[in-house]
Amino acid sequence: MPRSRGPGRPDRATRRCARLRGSLRALALLALLAPAVLGAAPAGSGETISLAGNEPGQRLDVTLTQVVDPASPADPGPSPEPAPVPRPQPDPELAPPSPPSGSDRLVAVRFQLENTGATVYRDSPAAAAHLLDNTGQRFTGLNVPTTAGASFPDTVTLDPGGATEGFVTFRLPEDAGLAAVQFALNGGLADDVGQWSLPQDSRQGSGQEPGRDLRP
Repeated sequence: MPRSRGPGRPDRATRRCARLRGSLRALALLALLAPAVLGAAPAGSGETISLAGNEPGQRLDVTLTQVVDPASPADPGPSPEPAPVPRPQPDPELAPPSPPSGSDRLVAVRFQLENTGATVYRDSPAAAAHLLDNTGQRFTGLNVPTTAGASFPDTVTLDPGGATEGFVTFRLPEDAGLAAVQFALNGGLADDVGQWSLPQDSRQGSGQEPGRDLRP
């Protein structure tokens, strides 16, 4: 006589289905973790991303630490008065230059850079940084000083082990929402790109400029 199966004991097909469901759950978990593996930081975390350049020995640890939105242009200060020289009278028929339309705003983003590679880092952080708005448009960084803090120079040079920090400025439409910040070596052309997602409340509101500190 065939041996009867005890009550409550799953057969072989049931056990195989249970193992398959467990494998699918594990694959789904890996898919959720994929952005972190590919060099994306959690929203507003201020975490450090290690980025490689296209040349051997190039590696930089980059940390996004603050977003100031909106940022005010820095006052260049009074310039010395030139010696008086005779000037022709202006033509009253010519209209003066029109002021800015006010349809754009400045956003300042502060980065910390540390050369963890084996070669000298020499690059322009402004060209290496990009800001993405919530429509997917990409804006390249500018060397525009603001009252948020000291900007990076046009070119930063760091020996291995050296570190520095500074602001990169972006100009974007007044009503654009912020989505993410990207950074890549070699003037933004390296294959290894770091990305930080920005929280929805990263903008501080018109006229305020304390910025949002993203350091953990």
